[in-house]
Amino acid sequence: METQQLPEDRDSAPSPVDDEGTDAPSRSFGIPRVSRRTKEFVALVGVCALVIVLVNRFVAQPFTIPSGSMENALSVGDRVLVDKLSYDFGGTPHRGDVVVFDGRGSFVDTGGQAGSPADGDGSGDDFVKRVIGVGGDTVKCCDAHGRITVDGVELDESSYLYPGAAPSAFPFAVQVPAGELFVLGDNRAVSADSRAHLGDPGGGFVPVSRVVGRAEWVIAPLGHWRSLDRPQVFAALDRRIASAGGGARGHQG
Repeated sequence: METQQLPEDRDSAPSPVDDEGTDAPSRSFGIPRVSRRTKEFVALVGVCALVIVLVNRFVAQPFTIPSGSMENALSVGDRVLVDKLSYDFGGTPHRGDVVVFDGRGSFVDTGGQAGSPADGDGSGDDFVKRVIGVGGDTVKCCDAHGRITVDGVELDESSYLYPGAAPSAFPFAVQVPAGELFVLGDNRAVSADSRAHLGDPGGGFVPVSRVVGRAEWVIAPLGHWRSLDRPQVFAALDRRIASAGGGARGHQG
């Protein structure tokens, strides 16, 4: 059977268009109208979400502090912003930096069990500590005055150590392997740090490759906003180690 196309009705009215440039909804099917403005808003939300994901993945990431192991620098409930680009392009952690790192293989065994739930940031694998020794350093405690020494140079920790806390409740002496870090909490009495893992397979040392980034700012709660500056004592320590022949290891560039 032949069919014949109906002639075009040239006098018919065009489809109604709303004031935002979209076709009016079909009366026969009751399809709701989606305006151009709504589409643009949805697209903008999608772009913003993508930017946030990319920034969080590659640039900066917030972490929550669940324990008192880094008091008084960081308190329970503080939200810190970690700079994930701080050690890119040839940079390395410096003595005195507060870093967040993936503890698998050092603070967490390969079976995924956390070494100390009080020290993570909530994920079970991420930890926050202060760098005391970098690759090549010899870190000891304690000297005749009860202080930690790095390459034989005493470290004055009074500016950041938790009030009343001793540098360590027990003696230790380690040499930090190349490409690794020796890290301690500021509140030593409650911090399961490198000292607590000296007998573990990783020796308590944290590979630089496992460092997520440097904690730069406390961003919450509102009354705790501040930057986490490297204590000046570490710049003096760097100079004394360098002058004693220890080179520029851990020097802030």
